[in-house]
Amino acid sequence: MSRICELTGRTRQVGHNVSHANNKTKRVFLPNLQNVTLLSEALEKGVRLRVSTHGLRSVEHVGGLDNWLIKTSDEKLSLKARRLKREVSKKRAVAVAA
Repeated sequence: MSRICELTGRTRQVGHNVSHANNKTKRVFLPNLQNVTLLSEALEKGVRLRVSTHGLRSVEHVGGLDNWLIKTSDEKLSLKARRLKREVSKKRAVAVAA
C-alpha cells in the first residue's frame, strides 16, 4: 500500500542523512499517516480514510470533511475521496433544492 494521504496527496519526500564528516546518504521521509473515521454531515455516516496528521488538522480548520472535499481540487484527492466528494455534492444539491 502506498504511503499517500487520501485527502491532501502528501507523499514521501527524499533527502540526505548527513554524518559528522559531511557524508551524505539517501533517505526517505514518510508522512505520518493514520487510519481514521471522519464523519460526513451530508451523508450522515462515518468514512474510513488513510490521512496524514497535517490533513486532519486542515480538515478541522476548514470545518469538517464535507467542506474540505468541496474546496479541494480533484488532482489532490484519491479515487475513494473523489467518489465521496461526488456523493456529498449530490446530497448538498438535493438539500438545497428541497
